[in-house]
Amino acid sequence: MPKGKAISKEELVSIEKEFKSLYAKVKPKSTPEDLKNLQKAYDLIIKAHKFQRRKSGEPYVYHPIEVARICFQEIGLGPTAVICALLHDVVEDTEVTQEEIKEMFGEKISLIVDGLTKLDGTYNVENKQAENFKKVLSSLVYDVRVVLIKMADRIHNLRTIDAMPRNKQIRIAAETAYIYAPLAHRLGLYNIRTEFNDICLKINDPQNYNELVRKLQDSESDRATYIKEFINPLTKKLNELNVDYRVLGRPKAISSIASKIEKKQVPFEEIYDLFAVRIIVDVAKETEKSICWQIYSIITDVYNPIPERLKDWITTPKSNGYESLHTTVIGPSGKYVEVQIRSERMDDIAERGFAAHWKYKGGKDNNNVYDKWLDNIRALLDTQHSDALEFVNDFKTNLFIKEVFVFTPNGDMRMLPEGATALDFAFEIHSDVGYHATAIKVNNKLVPMGHKLKNGDQVTVITNKNQKPSEHWLKLTVTGKARSKIRSAMKEEKRQRGELGKEALMRKMKNNKIDFEESVDFLVKNLGYGHRPDLYFALATGSIKMPDFKNYEIENGKIVSEKVEEVKEVGHQAPQDTITQPKKKPKKTKSRSNIMVDGEPIDQYDFSLAKCCLPVQGDDIFGYLTSGNGLKVHRVNCKNATHLLANFSYRVLKAEWVGNYETNFIVELSIEGVDSGPGVIQKITNEISNTLGINIRSFSMEGTEGYFMGKVSIFVLNKDQLNQVMQHMSKLEGVSNVTRVIKDA
Repeated sequence: MPKGKAISKEELVSIEKEFKSLYAKVKPKSTPEDLKNLQKAYDLIIKAHKFQRRKSGEPYVYHPIEVARICFQEIGLGPTAVICALLHDVVEDTEVTQEEIKEMFGEKISLIVDGLTKLDGTYNVENKQAENFKKVLSSLVYDVRVVLIKMADRIHNLRTIDAMPRNKQIRIAAETAYIYAPLAHRLGLYNIRTEFNDICLKINDPQNYNELVRKLQDSESDRATYIKEFINPLTKKLNELNVDYRVLGRPKAISSIASKIEKKQVPFEEIYDLFAVRIIVDVAKETEKSICWQIYSIITDVYNPIPERLKDWITTPKSNGYESLHTTVIGPSGKYVEVQIRSERMDDIAERGFAAHWKYKGGKDNNNVYDKWLDNIRALLDTQHSDALEFVNDFKTNLFIKEVFVFTPNGDMRMLPEGATALDFAFEIHSDVGYHATAIKVNNKLVPMGHKLKNGDQVTVITNKNQKPSEHWLKLTVTGKARSKIRSAMKEEKRQRGELGKEALMRKMKNNKIDFEESVDFLVKNLGYGHRPDLYFALATGSIKMPDFKNYEIENGKIVSEKVEEVKEVGHQAPQDTITQPKKKPKKTKSRSNIMVDGEPIDQYDFSLAKCCLPVQGDDIFGYLTSGNGLKVHRVNCKNATHLLANFSYRVLKAEWVGNYETNFIVELSIEGVDSGPGVIQKITNEISNTLGINIRSFSMEGTEGYFMGKVSIFVLNKDQLNQVMQHMSKLEGVSNVTRVIKDA
């Protein structure tokens, strides 16, 4: 981190005020040693971060103090985590070493701070981003506080992200959406997950975000009035229960509303569950369940329930420990209202997740969902992965948001992600059961291994010791545990077969008096393989022939290079470097390109606009260097963007539109509405071609039972013209929805 202006006396007064406020909050829950370490940590960061400033210009030290406050107040962590949060950047960004942290604060704090420190920039890996993800995620098994502090660090960075350059905001949002938001959900950090998703939406689609904020604000007073109207008929019966309770009316998250609008293809005004009524009771744990069901009975005596919307997460908590009873009823004026019924303990766990869960741990009835999940993570870490990216992608499947509950033949319940298959279940029971599964029955009926499971299914796995996993099985599974175990088994099989190739190669090299260990890595690289086992397997299966060592230069028993055929001299021979070096594309001094990549015209690249999202001038974009197809230009809200930005940021280049050129872009639109007869097509095409003067590239439509859906591909100059087309079409009689098509990965 570059040095800046030192902290001034005035700034130091303000910083000390922030720290004293934090100190006072933490003090009641601290030992004398905690308080001593807290003060030491503060003194150290003041000295270490003295010359560092954030992009906003404020002293950097505000950041670790605020991260520590979030850990304590918003996540519910204790003094040790607060101390580690204060120290989380000192080893990474200052001259302070890990050894000094260990000497000053001891083994426990040193271990957590090390988990929070990114890998050294000189670490020799292709994807340092994935390696850093893996390092943080691996810390889950020895101290979950590392991940929780990382969550606090990320939420504060997002809250202050406006000072960052636009391209960095987009990358940070992608990382957040890809791994941090699902992880926050898995750890039960509801508020933080919601804020993650909302800020990501604000970054990626500011126009939509601001419009939803405005609409929610405009309807705020109406919602408050409606909630009072809803609760009034219930008050008398609720009071008769003689328990302390409180009622909240909470609007749904902005990102959640945006997701429903996109998924259901309906306008804001037609989203019925914009808010939820929450009834929270303060009762002993032993009576929680019965009181919650009594409240449910009171509500459904007054309002008609929607049976299929009943969610009982009290009897069977969610995989992240969430407990609550949800129902949707038809409230006053015929509006659908979601009601959430829970105890104060349940609400604390729902709001603050993992940390709150452990606060209530103890006793035979306590939920051990986190223990089970952490066991899965340990198993995942014990499995060999070819690289960090493979580990991260397997880990991500453990962060599922929706789950299904299925049963063994003995009636034991197992929880799997929505979309899990019968083969996933086999691996969930035990790795050996998965390896040797030959047939699977669901509800006593034989099903394919790729059969998707549903709530309540009873699954029986039939095994055979001669059965082995195959590559095809990877397509039949979705869970990280199953996929990693299948890959591991296949690698072992590949390794065993490769031993034959290795032995044959060793014999031939020995006969040619070539040192195996000194030369094998040269052969691996020369023949185009990434690792030794890949070469051995290729030799064993006959994919390549055994190398002819006459084609190599050998010195002192070591292969040093491949022999190059002599080139006969004809006249003047060109210098060697002009033969071996590819010709560079001459750099253009003038360009009519309307895209700049990292400040230079895009013309110097072999580039194209990504077909998955078809950017037009005015869209937020970025460049992605593919491994063999040049530079692809994607929209920031492309469905592939999150994956690319989160996992391959080292291939991502900043891209932006410049100038205004007469270039036509292809855009595909989806149109839905009421099929009023043969005139619909004419009405739409007339509006596009004649009224707006837009060229149509292709048009297709199908209608059934009074409903039609069509797709039209058009040429536009820029995003403004595209928005104009969509607005005009939305106003046509019979057209209910017009959206821009974004294709899946």
